Amino acid sequence: MSSDDISDVPVNLAVPKTDATLTVRVIKSFEYRTEKSLVLHHVNLETTTVGQLKDTVRQAIQTQPAWKPYRSTVLDTIKLYTKAHGAKTTNLIINLDHDDWIFDDDSKTLAELGLENESEVSFFNRQAYEEFKKHPDTKWES
Repeated sequence: MSSDDISDVPVNLAVPKTDATLTVRVIKSFEYRTEKSLVLHHVNLETTTVGQLKDTVRQAIQTQPAWKPYRSTVLDTIKLYTKAHGAKTTNLIINLDHDDWIFDDDSKTLAELGLENESEVSFFNRQAYEEFKKHPDTKWES
């Protein structure tokens, strides 16, 4: 610690994996960059699975009024967007590289996949993602 009693430990390492904060970037449209973030507090990364995270986010979308425009979106895939203090992609909606960052196994815990406090993940429709990768053009600028 410094003389001001402020820790030099990065926040992603200072908070235990049993009490993490995650940001889930729910993507409705890649082409129009339609995305809304859901911040989840007190997530136990050691016990929460990918499937449980998907269910938690879907439940929030179905029950919270602010998410009404997202209720008809089929969300089936989670991909790491960034970790705290990590590099971010230049694409504002999703990182198109690193398909190995897609969490394909719903039974794996978030800690097993390397998530830590203040990580950001994207939650989206896999078919729409694959189409956007082929033609990564945005329409909102036109």
